[in-house]
Amino acid sequence: RTKSMIMIMVMTMRQMMMIMMMMMIMMMMMMMMMMMMKLMIMMVMMMMVMMMMMMMMMMMMMMMMMMMTMMMGRRRGRKRWS
Repeated sequence: RTKSMIMIMVMTMRQMMMIMMMMMIMMMMMMMMMMMMKLMIMMVMMMMVMMMMMMMMMMMMMMMMMMMTMMMGRRRGRKRWS
């Protein structure tokens, strides 16, 4: 009887340990998911900012190119074709 009782206790302890391990793993996964979500949000925000900056830079470059072409056309056009 004592042996059977000990075996049952060991089995229950093993089950409890397994359940605890599963709970711990689940908690860790949840924490990791939360951290990943935060990181993802941060990454998305950074990507949006970078895209906005790139768009602004492209617009500025286009404006500068347009201005340069306009100025060059006015200055050089007559000299070349005259």
